Amino acid sequence: MPPGGVHGIIVENFFDAPFTKGQVDPAVVSAMSLIVQRLQQLVALPIGINVLRNDARSSLAIATCVNAQFIRVNVLTGVMATDQGLIEGCAYDLLRYRRELGSEVHILADVLVKHARPLGSPNLTTAVQETIDRGLADGIILSGWSTGSPPSLEDLELAKAAARDIPVFIGSGANWENVRKLMQSADGVIVASSLKRKGDIQQPIDPIRVRHFVEALEAGTTIQQSTPTYQPIPAK
Repeated sequence: MPPGGVHGIIVENFFDAPFTKGQVDPAVVSAMSLIVQRLQQLVALPIGINVLRNDARSSLAIATCVNAQFIRVNVLTGVMATDQGLIEGCAYDLLRYRRELGSEVHILADVLVKHARPLGSPNLTTAVQETIDRGLADGIILSGWSTGSPPSLEDLELAKAAARDIPVFIGSGANWENVRKLMQSADGVIVASSLKRKGDIQQPIDPIRVRHFVEALEAGTTIQQSTPTYQPIPAK
């Protein structure tokens, strides 16, 4: 059993705020590469990369070079108004860069990402379908409005129906009290805030909270007679 029972780890430069909406400094890329290599010496778990705010190209470069399994991209398609300004989707450049690198890293893409508003008012179902069919995402992530806030069960159900056989992940707000309910319409969950000491995102990870969360998740999936985990999808 992996430490705490989690199925994978995502490394991101969360405390680099304020974020740039473009390419991060090369020192960030170097530092994250070293961190992931160190983690790979400690745990045998799938590792993902998210270079905030939306430097998907650097995420892909790091993941490819260190043999990480996946990246998270906050804005793969569409245009989002954020505190960094307008961020445009990067699917065209990213997918061609992946092919250029000969990379098999999977792309998990946020739909209507947190801490942002879309230009216009796209339908969630349409946004999910376009992220998959036109952005060629390997998985979909759905969050609440902000860090620590969950998506609604209704939105998860809509996203799951629109995604068809593509996995849908909860991107924020899951805790041991709500994860069973949320997982009724999701294939996996990305969690940080509720695993920190006292639930404070500024604090270190609390191993006891991790164990409680995983136990709640496993209890819920047992009831559903399934165990959602991240399953690699062939790169498009």
